[in-house]
Amino acid sequence: MHRVRVLLQLRVTVPADRTAQVEDLFTGDPGTAHLSVLPGASVAPAGDLVIAEVARESADGLIHALQQLGVDEDGGIVMVSVDAAVSTAARRAEERAPGDGADAVVWEQVVRTTDAESSLSASYLAFLTIATLLAATAIINDSAILVIGAMVLGPEFAPLAALAVAVVHGRPSIARRAAVSLTAGFALAIGVTALAVLAGRTLGWFGREVLTAERAETGFITQPDRWSVVVAVLAGIAGVLSLTAARSGALVGVFISVTTVPAAADMAVAIALGGGAEFSRAATQLGINVVGILAAALATLALQKAVWRRMPRVVPDLRRVQPAP
Repeated sequence: MHRVRVLLQLRVTVPADRTAQVEDLFTGDPGTAHLSVLPGASVAPAGDLVIAEVARESADGLIHALQQLGVDEDGGIVMVSVDAAVSTAARRAEERAPGDGADAVVWEQVVRTTDAESSLSASYLAFLTIATLLAATAIINDSAILVIGAMVLGPEFAPLAALAVAVVHGRPSIARRAAVSLTAGFALAIGVTALAVLAGRTLGWFGREVLTAERAETGFITQPDRWSVVVAVLAGIAGVLSLTAARSGALVGVFISVTTVPAAADMAVAIALGGGAEFSRAATQLGINVVGILAAALATLALQKAVWRRMPRVVPDLRRVQPAP
């Protein structure tokens, strides 16, 4: 059977008193391809630098073992994806490591990535607001192309994914930050978009007829039904698989905004034009999408975690690398 071969580089800053233990940890793992030890190479924090290229299947267990040794507390662990490695040692390491690199999940990498991408930053707020403004323009002009543009820009899957990851892995601080980013981001985006739509109405570019116009291309946004649930669930599953897979198309996670940003934009349009019924339908659509994506993401992550725990893999024996009393 063909194996997908993926390496991950681990750069470990370790206090000198634990370098031998870390070296033993890597040499004892069959998924280690290359190992370098640079004594005294780290200045801040002071210590040695251990660099190892390992099969992705082995990375999660090795990182967990390094954390148990306290390396993350007074040293550091850096994970870098290796696009290609040309060596017999790399090929053998990938063959020896149990499982397949495409299915392996490095959970600490997933947690750190989602946490970083879901922060309430200026760029996150800007992208979400611009995406909502673009979606509102799409609704007013009934343009499917503009909806696609809005969906490409929308960054809201990042906090949704971070929230799901935080719940599954018991990281309440990340969950709080993700929830704040999600709610504050949508509140700002809807508010700014409502003001922009109100300005357009004041200038006479359009009127309340937008609320009752036949929208063949964008009418689905305010038609919540069972298909809304199906789309949200599929989007949540696809987004999580894109997040945890070793190699996947970068746009998979991006396209999830098709189910959320347009609904938020329609809420803003309804606020500006005084459409109470339209606002209720759009809010319902947004709620269905957010809950559906989050539920699917939680279920997918929980299943992946359960399956990964049961897969045959090397579990580092910390007793072997612990210093003798």
